[in-house]
Amino acid sequence: MAPRSAEASRKTRETDISVSVHVDGSGKSDIATGVGFFDHMLDQLSRHSLIDMTVRAKGDLHIDDHHTVEDTGIALGQALSRALGERRGIMRYASIDLAMDETLTRAAIDVSGRPFLVWNVSFSSPKIGTFDTELVREFFQALAQNAGITLHVTNHYGANNHHIAETCFKAVARALRTALEHDPRQPDAVPSTKGSLKG
Repeated sequence: MAPRSAEASRKTRETDISVSVHVDGSGKSDIATGVGFFDHMLDQLSRHSLIDMTVRAKGDLHIDDHHTVEDTGIALGQALSRALGERRGIMRYASIDLAMDETLTRAAIDVSGRPFLVWNVSFSSPKIGTFDTELVREFFQALAQNAGITLHVTNHYGANNHHIAETCFKAVARALRTALEHDPRQPDAVPSTKGSLKG
């Protein structure tokens, strides 16, 4: 099968971002966004999805982290969509309940070509260190919209906001890993009765 790799870039007055992904990788990441906590979360996304990722982002961090986080999600989603092409031979669906200490979070994915996010996650604080917790949702909204995936994320329970955020990234990563695996029973088929997963 052809390598599932792609690049994407996004340059605006607010950000300058370049991303490359290799879906059939080993989870190697080279991440530099200028936002430490976000770098840590993207590293988790790469490590647990086994998608190799290189991310370079420069943004207007003197204002806040919003544009950098959202635009990174846009570029990463675009690169992922390009890497998947027609989405032939993928498992398409996956879900996982992921535990981390006192926290349990579920992610369910349909690599459908139809972007949609259902977000049932709450944080007890507006910040994790200097990072705005509301940006976790903004990232996944941008990722789902531009990757063309239906994504449901539900935090069942948790007390530590770092753990809640981290389980969101790890759960999505593990669900992506399964959904993007090659289906040995239909390696050349688009897994849809429509014959297309391009929306």
